[in-house]
Amino acid sequence: MRTLDYGVIGNCKSAALISKTGNIEWFCLPKFDSPSVFAKILDNEIGGSFEINVIGLKTNYQHYEFRTNILITGFICETGQFEIHDFMPRYQTSNTNYYAPPDIIRYIKVISGTCNIIVNFNPKLNYASSSIKYKVTDKYIKAYTVTGDYDSIYMYTDLPKDLIINKKPILIDKDSFLLLSYNQKLLNQDLKRTNLKLQRTKVYWLNWAEKTICFKKYTEEIIRSSLILKLLSYEKTGAILAAVTTSLPETIGEVRNWDYRFCWIRDASMVIKVMAQIGHRHIAHKYLQYIISLLPDKGEKMQIMYGINGEKRLSEKILDHLKGYENSKPVRVGNAAYNQKQNDIFGILMDVIFQHFELYSTSLEFSEDLWTIVRSIVKTVKKNWKKPDRGIWEIRSENRHFTFSKVLCWVAIDRAIKIATILKQTDYIQNWTILKDEIKEDILINGWSEIRQSFVQSYGSEELDSSVLLMETYGFISADDIRFKKTVWAIQEDLEYEGLLFRYRNKDDFGKPQSAFTICSFWLIKSLYKIGQKEEAIEKFNQLLSYSNHLGLFSEDLDFVTKKLLGNFPQAYSHLALIDTAITLSDDQLKNDEQLLASLL
Repeated sequence: MRTLDYGVIGNCKSAALISKTGNIEWFCLPKFDSPSVFAKILDNEIGGSFEINVIGLKTNYQHYEFRTNILITGFICETGQFEIHDFMPRYQTSNTNYYAPPDIIRYIKVISGTCNIIVNFNPKLNYASSSIKYKVTDKYIKAYTVTGDYDSIYMYTDLPKDLIINKKPILIDKDSFLLLSYNQKLLNQDLKRTNLKLQRTKVYWLNWAEKTICFKKYTEEIIRSSLILKLLSYEKTGAILAAVTTSLPETIGEVRNWDYRFCWIRDASMVIKVMAQIGHRHIAHKYLQYIISLLPDKGEKMQIMYGINGEKRLSEKILDHLKGYENSKPVRVGNAAYNQKQNDIFGILMDVIFQHFELYSTSLEFSEDLWTIVRSIVKTVKKNWKKPDRGIWEIRSENRHFTFSKVLCWVAIDRAIKIATILKQTDYIQNWTILKDEIKEDILINGWSEIRQSFVQSYGSEELDSSVLLMETYGFISADDIRFKKTVWAIQEDLEYEGLLFRYRNKDDFGKPQSAFTICSFWLIKSLYKIGQKEEAIEKFNQLLSYSNHLGLFSEDLDFVTKKLLGNFPQAYSHLALIDTAITLSDDQLKNDEQLLASLL
């Protein structure tokens, strides 16, 4: 079984996956959700890729430039050594403007001696559905479609273009560059200009990473995950993507293959909450502006997800001509889940709005916009909390009274009361408190199973679900409450397998789940720590970190037995949970440091 041994580069406009051997195997232009230029990850025959094949290769290595999103792949051949520094340019040009073009730059840096390479430049535009022709000039190689929708890309380089086109050996004896762009360049592209972009991009990422709050434990893991989450943000609107890929299967050979290049309200709200915790508040402000832009009318229905530019229709279609990752069909673009009803999103979004008022000073206009959203959400929750929904896991075939959805309805009202208090809108508090208490009583009666001695997946069910582990995180129940402790123990006993966690074990639309959902394993670790089983939690956390790929990146799922990464990649959900759990496990150390500082002062 393959694993996702890829690095990711990006510039908050688009992103690319680069294999352990330096091949670009997934890239969409000009933005994240555009049709692919390279999609070898979804079809290793026709998908297209951008490869550097080294003649006489002995070994290679790969790592990120320290605290940046610049990926370095090194090659040692029989006669020398060189590196490819892959990046998408991103750097500040003024207080408010960034240079972030739809470009990939491959800077070839000679370390010693010489090597011979063959550049295999094989773009397959429009998800590999169009025939391609090439035009070679003294400035660039242009690849363009001659069937289907018109599209084109440009490659600039100081390597011999005729040798690239004909896939002939090229001697690498000095630094060189390959620049792939969606746009035709207006300025001459040379090594000096390319190196300047590399250095300015390096400075940008180092400065950005420096703003991350450091902890005594797991600092580098937190910073790497925060860098990944930043890459998953779309600068233009503030949207946060769930992942940069589509149709990477949750289980090899099955059909749980979804397009994740969209903004889920739940995922994104969780991301920006944790990003604000570690010092990146600008990303939270941008996201809230994105949300406000989606809700122009007071009565408008909130969807569970949107396109990165605010698109509300995300119609799903299947690309039959692509065989899929490890022959796992279908390959989908679009996501039909946008039509689903999920009541949990209201609580998660309200929690983020509450955090905003707690942490930031804001303008009167922005506060009024948010207050309008708050009151609209409360009305929606009041109308819908007693109704069934599709739940956090997006069950497609039926609506049920999911316990987690009810808990998040409680969260929505609880945070609304806190926001009303901050804004001195006290007239609302009494009625909202009555509603909050009614929801909580309903959950404690109907969400608890005496048989299982645990909170369960849905009302009337005896099935367990890892999502209820978040009841403590959102303040619905305390960690020392025996009902929460029993829930943690029951879920660990029922859903843990080979050291990893199922979301749930019961059948859904596609049978029983076969892989571990990475975020759930993080939730269990955090819950164990909170109920006092700290040594066990730390041991499990360190073990789980070892299941990342060689660059510290996680996808959505893990194979229980082999621990191979599965599902869309890199996954925002997994990395936000990593950060959140790492902060929790660092809590005692932080308290000790604060006490030491107080004693010194």
